[in-house]
Amino acid sequence: MQIKWKGVNPSEEDLVKVLKGTTTVGIKVKEGVIIASDKRATANTFVASKRAVKTIKVTDYAVATISGLVADGQFLVQNVRAISELYSMENERKMPIRGIAKYLTLLLRSYRPYFLLAHMIVGGIDLEGPHLFNVDFYGTITEEDYLATGSGSPVAISVIEEGYRQDLSLEEGKLLVISGMVAALSRDSATGDGIDLTVVSKEGVHFSSNDEVQALIDKIGRRW
Repeated sequence: MQIKWKGVNPSEEDLVKVLKGTTTVGIKVKEGVIIASDKRATANTFVASKRAVKTIKVTDYAVATISGLVADGQFLVQNVRAISELYSMENERKMPIRGIAKYLTLLLRSYRPYFLLAHMIVGGIDLEGPHLFNVDFYGTITEEDYLATGSGSPVAISVIEEGYRQDLSLEEGKLLVISGMVAALSRDSATGDGIDLTVVSKEGVHFSSNDEVQALIDKIGRRW
């Protein structure tokens, strides 16, 4: 997709027109972070893919989600993955989650006055504990306890915000994240075709199977 801006600095309205058609959610719990994304990739009103992977492993202790243009998001993740490996080799220790998120912001800003159209969630666990960062297309970085991106984010974040507590267990956190995603899938037409659920803890990165996700959805159904 080629985008032509009228000026060198696109307005927020222009960017929002492009950055739509997905839902990604992240929360921080005592034992790690929980990330979820849907599987539908859209091109305007056309469903381009029903098996899109929007949560990508960066290291064995961190993941990133992609909301926006897939190519731009993949480019950013590939770059930060290489940098984190280089950092580990040179310093003989793992790159902190904050460092991964900050490198993404620097990379995004380095392309000004052009924009890489990717809004990302960076989540993982390091020596300081669990971290969850919001990195937007402007190169803004904030650390959050919970957040959502994409067209279904207003629906998902309303569910997350109501049920979030800092002392949530891993299992409680997974149910909350799935609740937010199910709400987004039911209300946002650009979000759909299933849920990818990822947990990052001291044991590493775990991508949940379809059966594991379905079991959580069934539990939510009984609660509702």
